[in-house]
Amino acid sequence: MLRRTPVPLLGAALFFAPAAAAHVTVNPDAVQADSFARFDVRVPNEQENASTTKLVVKLPKGLVEVSFQPKPGWKRSVTMEKLATPVTLEGETITEQVGTVTWQGGTIAPGEFDEFGLSAKVPNDPGAKLTFPAVQTYSNGDVVRWIGAPDADEPAPQVTLEAAPAAAETTSDGSDNSRANLALGFGIAGLAAGLVALAVALLRRRA
Repeated sequence: MLRRTPVPLLGAALFFAPAAAAHVTVNPDAVQADSFARFDVRVPNEQENASTTKLVVKLPKGLVEVSFQPKPGWKRSVTMEKLATPVTLEGETITEQVGTVTWQGGTIAPGEFDEFGLSAKVPNDPGAKLTFPAVQTYSNGDVVRWIGAPDADEPAPQVTLEAAPAAAETTSDGSDNSRANLALGFGIAGLAAGLVALAVALLRRRA
């Protein structure tokens, strides 16, 4: 005989179902191509009895002029790698970039998260995806590798490069200027009417 789960019990079961695991992410998930952008690597601690003690992030190709936000309590180290094609930025030829950055020495306790900030010049490649593979190490020795595809259980963080917003177009027949002049004319007329009303009121008081 088929047993049906009572509605109240089913609702309770859904309410107490475990939430989906949080992922290491890079925020924002979209920035303008060919710009200087700030990124925050957000790291949640997913274990109940261990703290996150180390984070290694591999930076995507084409990120240059990288700088890092100070992180009290954490020691930062970087490794450099050669660029396949040198980049010229503000008259300077850049031949290498930060390959990986490692933060360690601090802790992210159970039930907490933390963010690690950096700034960089991103490539001029609208539509491209910047991938930030990350490896998270816990105090109990567990290692989680956030290096998979977007639909994987442990996806690598990604950021999309967006095209610059289109400049506002103006008509060539001068209609924009005409509207501006009309608005200015109404404003002057209103001011003149107000002054006349004020003068009339003063004359009446004196009379």
